[in-house]
Amino acid sequence: MEIIKIPTGAIQENCYLVADKENLLIIDPGADGPIIIQEIEKLKAKPVAILLTHTHYDHIGAVDELRDYYNIPLYVSPLEADWLQDPIMNLSGLGRHDELENILVAPADFLFELKEYTLGGMTFEVVATPGHSIGSVSFIFDSFVISGDALFRGSIGRTDLPTGNLEQLLTSIKTELFTLPDEFPVYPGHGEATTVEREKKSNPFFLATR
Repeated sequence: MEIIKIPTGAIQENCYLVADKENLLIIDPGADGPIIIQEIEKLKAKPVAILLTHTHYDHIGAVDELRDYYNIPLYVSPLEADWLQDPIMNLSGLGRHDELENILVAPADFLFELKEYTLGGMTFEVVATPGHSIGSVSFIFDSFVISGDALFRGSIGRTDLPTGNLEQLLTSIKTELFTLPDEFPVYPGHGEATTVEREKKSNPFFLATR
């Protein structure tokens, strides 16, 4: 399985393409649709779905462009499905983002359950990792995890946004991500990849709670 990271938009959100030899999943297409399409075409694999870890504006900006181009379904947490059409909750409509147009995404095709999925022959488990936002989820594949804005290399997601909660986020990471094998790569929504072991041993948010 191949994992391609595509930093997108002004704040360099990580879109991921997870592909086998035939199919691929698009995860968190935040912006720059033409660039994502260009990378997909290089892989010569067929997109089968778009998956969202959460619905903040920097993770959803290219969703409709890609969904229409490839005619594929969108999956999202039921707790944030309405945020796709709500610029205040997806943060694109906040005052500090005056340079942005309001981002409105068509309703999702499917709402995630917390269970194992197989799409295009690729199997992953959806687990709840709220705290950055109430509907944040992570995707656990056989040998890696995509953590959205829950866990970063040396940090964690912001918890000062609507529905954020620091204690909830720390608990989410401890129970859903730190219970994975130490060698598992962690692919976050921003910045560089890390491993479960590295974050358990050196992430300052967890050293302070020991």
